[in-house]
Amino acid sequence: MGFLEKNIDQALNAHEKGRENMEYSPDSREVGRVLSVARGVAQVQGLGSVRSEELITLGNDVPGMALDLLPDSIGIALLGANTGLRAGDEAVPSGTVLSVPVGDALIGRIVDPLGNPLDGGPAPETFETRVVESEAPPILMRAPVDTPMASGIKVIDTLIPIGRGQRELILGDRQTGKTAIALDIILNQKKGDVVCVYCAIGQRSTSVARVIDTLRNHGAMAYTFVVVVEGDAPSGMQYIAPYAATSMAEYFMEQGKDVLIIYDDLTRHAQAYRQLSLLMRRPPGREAFPGDIFYIHSRLLERSTRLKPEHGGGTLTALPIVETEAQNISAYIPTNLISITDGQIYLSPVLFQKGMLPAIDVGKSVSRVGGRAQPKAYRKVSGDLRLTYSQFQELEAFARFGTRLDQDTRNRIEHGLRVRELLKQDRFSPLSAAQQVVILWTVSLGLLDDVPLEQIAEVQEFLLSRMEESFEPMERLVQADTKDEIWDELEKTVTHHMQKWREAHAAA
Repeated sequence: MGFLEKNIDQALNAHEKGRENMEYSPDSREVGRVLSVARGVAQVQGLGSVRSEELITLGNDVPGMALDLLPDSIGIALLGANTGLRAGDEAVPSGTVLSVPVGDALIGRIVDPLGNPLDGGPAPETFETRVVESEAPPILMRAPVDTPMASGIKVIDTLIPIGRGQRELILGDRQTGKTAIALDIILNQKKGDVVCVYCAIGQRSTSVARVIDTLRNHGAMAYTFVVVVEGDAPSGMQYIAPYAATSMAEYFMEQGKDVLIIYDDLTRHAQAYRQLSLLMRRPPGREAFPGDIFYIHSRLLERSTRLKPEHGGGTLTALPIVETEAQNISAYIPTNLISITDGQIYLSPVLFQKGMLPAIDVGKSVSRVGGRAQPKAYRKVSGDLRLTYSQFQELEAFARFGTRLDQDTRNRIEHGLRVRELLKQDRFSPLSAAQQVVILWTVSLGLLDDVPLEQIAEVQEFLLSRMEESFEPMERLVQADTKDEIWDELEKTVTHHMQKWREAHAAA
């Protein structure tokens, strides 16, 4: 054993003996002293046996978490207001790593990252706790993603499908509908068996209140709970919020349930961690973020997965939200998260301003996993639809130059315009998989090419109402193979109903 290894071994043995002496001495406890206090952080001296992320009480019951373990001091992230906290106050470690309460009692509640109620009710009656930061399930415990997480949104379920256990990033500029898409996906789980978690990080109180009102008004709180930390909360609380929400969600995943978690948003989470790191004098890197900013997000999102049946078979699907500036998806935090996740849904402010809602840019959006979990029927319509839509976008851009177009090109542009109009969808109006397949198959057949654009929504409503009444194998359609005879029957039925609509429209 070399000189360096021997010194390290002696230091570790001395450290363990010190902890053993503390544990077996009933009248002794380790107490540190606060060296300095800044906004949301404190430096403490004299806690030689504190573990990383251990809960520490400072001064008059100010909670904190050990975040920076240095040879001569400990950097503490405060989890409460530091009113009255001064240098020289006592710092008492709890001996336990920061944990949060978990259990079925959380469903329907609004809590902070520590599990304290924010809805005016009593504390949730939970009987278990989980550490805030736990290791992600190992690869051998994971199963392939093969079950769809239906969003009820046509453009997502068809072209950017999400599977249970997937991590799909939602990104775009401010006020482009990122939270609206996440809420629509939560509301679409109303008739299913998915437990939903909405984690609001650094949001304004009014924004959070609107989200909660939406969930309550649509009956979603029956299977959803909300973890809230507002923008004026300490940076430490904003930092632990997504980890705490994930720990609460993992409890349900380990019970074999399917869980959906929304992080809104990780841009503010990264900014809170940057503030903590700079106040603790960690060396800054690109855009002043610390060097481990990629690691804190990767270890968070790696906890989302699908477990094998022998390990419970539960799933945790993550939809992190990130805000971009001036459509710059190549900024530091967005590129980090794009590389961590299994795909992204990009919302374009240009499409938003044109009223094409949801403003999803199909060309910049992708799902790297969900296609394997997509119902069979979508494969009949999605391949041609994506190709047709991509060609239309190129032709539309080319046609803006005023070039003379042949008849075939004009037909493709007219068809693409109907596809784009059909992909529009109002908020809180989810469609089932069978309804989406019917509409998309109708447009793929070209039956809408002669319908005026302003009447596409009317035709969709007419067609769906008639199909629900007259087409018996509607539910079997979703799992139909591409060569199934049901497609011929479907084509005859939608052609018949379209002819009826044209006759009624002509008579009017």
